[in-house]
Amino acid sequence: MTDTPSHDHGPSRLSISKLLALSLGSVGVVYGDIGTSPLYAFREALRPVSADGIADVEVIGLISLMLWTLTVIVTVKYVSFLLRADNNGEGGTLALLALLSGQVKERHRKFLLLAGMIGAALFIGDAMITPALSVLSAVEGLKLVAPDLSHFVLPISVVILVALFAVQAKGTGAVAKAFGPITLIWFAVMALGGIVHLADDPRVFAAINPWHAVWFVFNSGWTGFVVLGAVFLTVTGAEALYADLGHFGRRPIQWAWFAVVFPSLALNYLGQGALVLKDPAAASDPFFLMFPQWAVLPVVILATAATIIASQAVITGAFSLTQQAMHLGFLPRMRVFITSASHTGQIFLPEINAILLFGVMLLVLTFQSSESLATAYGISVTGAMVVTTVMFFDFLRLHRKWPVWLSAAIVGPLAALELIFLAANLLKVHDGGYVPILIAGLAVLMMWTWRRGAAIVVEKAGRDYIPLQSFIQSISRKSAHSAHRVAGTAVFLTSQPDATPAAMLHNLKHNHAIHETNVILTVETAATPTVPADQRGTFEHLDHGFSVVRLRFGFMEEPNVSQALAQLRKEGFKFDIMTTSFFVGRRKLVSDPNSGMPGWQDRLFISMASAAADPSDYFRLPINRVVEMGAQMSV
Repeated sequence: MTDTPSHDHGPSRLSISKLLALSLGSVGVVYGDIGTSPLYAFREALRPVSADGIADVEVIGLISLMLWTLTVIVTVKYVSFLLRADNNGEGGTLALLALLSGQVKERHRKFLLLAGMIGAALFIGDAMITPALSVLSAVEGLKLVAPDLSHFVLPISVVILVALFAVQAKGTGAVAKAFGPITLIWFAVMALGGIVHLADDPRVFAAINPWHAVWFVFNSGWTGFVVLGAVFLTVTGAEALYADLGHFGRRPIQWAWFAVVFPSLALNYLGQGALVLKDPAAASDPFFLMFPQWAVLPVVILATAATIIASQAVITGAFSLTQQAMHLGFLPRMRVFITSASHTGQIFLPEINAILLFGVMLLVLTFQSSESLATAYGISVTGAMVVTTVMFFDFLRLHRKWPVWLSAAIVGPLAALELIFLAANLLKVHDGGYVPILIAGLAVLMMWTWRRGAAIVVEKAGRDYIPLQSFIQSISRKSAHSAHRVAGTAVFLTSQPDATPAAMLHNLKHNHAIHETNVILTVETAATPTVPADQRGTFEHLDHGFSVVRLRFGFMEEPNVSQALAQLRKEGFKFDIMTTSFFVGRRKLVSDPNSGMPGWQDRLFISMASAAADPSDYFRLPINRVVEMGAQMSV
């Protein structure tokens, strides 16, 4: 990515050079997805109206719809309002959920949790469909260069996508530096292509008047409603504006939109409209037909590069979202690798990478063309936007303390517009739209199962609750007779700092020993993206060689326990890694039909728990200092 700016995104904190650098970076990362929409959006919007010939008024109405969809949803909702709804500088559905969950009552909190799950799940679907659709639509430009190459489109697309996912483990730092410049060139080429054709039919400028958009919708009947699903393709990728807020800051993202992205998109769509007004036959592929024959191949190559960048942005976003979901308790622990020594936001999750690759390949080989795959797009994006809008209402009402009527006045029209778009996209369920619904449904099922199963585990573990203070007093009386004190420090990881860890009880039961120094360690996830180093941990000395340590990490941070304990030395905590043993409890889960979950859900939860990353890897514990104590539990 790029250097993370200060949480204060105001111009007073950013020099002009830094602002320009961040704006350039945001052009590549934030706007990569929305910048590839002109490849297919207008083409797909024309299909429903082209059966009986394309009327000039329909072309103008469609372009007007696209321009005003960009204006209302992106410019007004995201750029002007939603970028201000940050959680200590971070954006995204789960960041907003973490901010709001502590400010609402339990019943409403459950609703927000469900909304957060749905939003996260829909983004995963988007992360599968975007690479498949974008790369296919770019490579299909080869058909115009050499029609004989049409049967190579699918193999070339597969090779590009496989290579893209293969390099994720290596990190994308070096390539990411080129994202901004390449995407800037892409936007410049799109703008130039549009400008060249504006003179084809100046009537296209009438599309700037929103009346033509309204007229088209209300006078095209059922077709006008169906077309809205394709029109919405113009704003796919808008969620990245919000999700990548923490990487670039509000001001650079806004500058990039107004100075580069919005003008380029508007000019390109106007140019495509003018071209089709002049030559209706160009409706078959208005984007690539904007360019002269000699320029098509270079534009195809540039478009392919732009779609790879757009795909990289959503893949990185999926990694980041999964990390947040793990920390917030929506998913089990997974292996997380930091691929950059200087930018902790660059992470790699091999399991998620494999799942995304499998999903993308399945989509490409099933649909085989961008035209077919475009019907599956839109539902995940519109659904995620509706979720964000609902949560934004709570942000204004609860966090900003706005009156309910004012919050509703801002959010209501946006929600109504997005619900109309969602309804139009749902018409495509039978024609491929079921794909994102199935992906999101499976993801929600897994997250719900994990939370429910984890709650059952916590509840059953609580039945064996032994107060820590009672245990300490008991040990102090019996140590001379039944428990041997051994040298060194034992750190016991537990989620209940006031309870005796099960691993400690098992160690005492089987080894009849207890360490001279015993640390009860609890790792907590804060409702903020990061936690300042001076607030990372606290410790409390108890009697008889016991102490309680609490470590706090933000939901976007790597929980490096060893490093955090070493930092506590400044506070007076004695820690020597060479004389410390970390005791970790490992439960073997078995299905119990009376646990409260159906048998199939029991088995799903147990499978997810079995696939979870080893605690020593997840918490960055030194492997040669970890002792695992096993126990069996029914769920």
